[in-house]
Amino acid sequence: MPTELPVRVVQDPSRRFTRLPGLHTAPPDVIVSFDVCAGDRIRARLYGPGVPALKGTEHKADLVARPGEVRAAAARLCAAWQELFVGHRPLGPDGMPDPDRPEYPYTRLVDLNEQPRPELDAILDELAFMGADLLFGVLLGGDGRRTELIRTYLTDALGEEGLRIRFDSDLFLPWPMLALPADGGLGLFDRFLGHRHRIEQTGGSYPWPGDRPAAPAVPVVSLNRDEAIDRRGLTRAGEVAVALARGTKLVERTTRRELVEAFADRDLDDQLMYFWCHGDFQPVADQPPCLVVKLSDGMRIDAQLVRERRRGFGDHTPFQPFVLLNACHAGAPGGDGDHAHLGRALIEHGARGVLGPQIAMPQAFAAEYALAFVTRYLSGTETAGAIAHALARHFADAFRNPLGLAYALHCGMDARLERAPESP
Repeated sequence: MPTELPVRVVQDPSRRFTRLPGLHTAPPDVIVSFDVCAGDRIRARLYGPGVPALKGTEHKADLVARPGEVRAAAARLCAAWQELFVGHRPLGPDGMPDPDRPEYPYTRLVDLNEQPRPELDAILDELAFMGADLLFGVLLGGDGRRTELIRTYLTDALGEEGLRIRFDSDLFLPWPMLALPADGGLGLFDRFLGHRHRIEQTGGSYPWPGDRPAAPAVPVVSLNRDEAIDRRGLTRAGEVAVALARGTKLVERTTRRELVEAFADRDLDDQLMYFWCHGDFQPVADQPPCLVVKLSDGMRIDAQLVRERRRGFGDHTPFQPFVLLNACHAGAPGGDGDHAHLGRALIEHGARGVLGPQIAMPQAFAAEYALAFVTRYLSGTETAGAIAHALARHFADAFRNPLGLAYALHCGMDARLERAPESP
């Protein structure tokens, strides 16, 4: 007679791998990998439930693009956002600044609804064109059969809306600022990937998969800032500080020494680290220029500092924050600059994700964005990926301001502030 045999699942790569103990995650709809291989080659891989495939296999192709060429194009795109949009200066018929408008309206204003629409649309159209060319012309250019398949399937997937997309890449590019081609009949903002989808960049560093520490009843939040920024109170930075302190234990740090002491503490348990400061790109020996940030004392804080102070602690510490690195760097680096170096170090040593701008963000917008983000994140009801995507759409749709698209998420799509349940 029939007998039911006991079954023990030994391998289940589709679910158990993405649902580690203690984590509330869902697998991305699309995963796009760009691996830098020997011989200065880039290998592209595309897979996920949002991509057509035979028997769950991945699409793979060796691209004709070279890493240096792609990084240079990305730096050019960031520089164009800085020059064409942030630095736009309206001129009158005489070639002098228009006296009826702010000298740099897209730097000073958050709400752009009153700015001339043809002027703004022309700028956005050029930025979208450049973003589409970087993705489909430079990175995925070429006429090989495998490359064409990846380009076609990725275009189809990106043409959907509201997907969770992971760029697992050795090339750190401003993915939300990339765009779809103009021939799809989409509106200007709808072409930008950051407006259409939730996006995170991974590659080289990932949050630790171990158990999370028990959530505290009162979250620990830190404000790491340069007190000289907006000393006259022209932005909403003061409101951000108030929001950070609401229902939390707020720790303020304004000097490098204070931050060094914090990183040297094995029991550092910030759940949200907010940086409101300046930064710039500085060379490190023979390595590409990397982002360093400076607090009130003007002393550099870089990735090596994080590694030096956290290296000996291993992966069983309470340091697992989400980091909002609102550091307005002085300008985009050249094609060999590394935007992700500091973020990678924080993630290697425990951070669940890092969110930061890819251009020198105007202070007025940076403060407005931070206020909206920390208010929603501290509520504990939304993930960082959902908030970043919602804010990109909000500023674009309500204020016709694209700067929310210039914030990129390095890991952390599912990061969420957790609180211990209140006692009865």
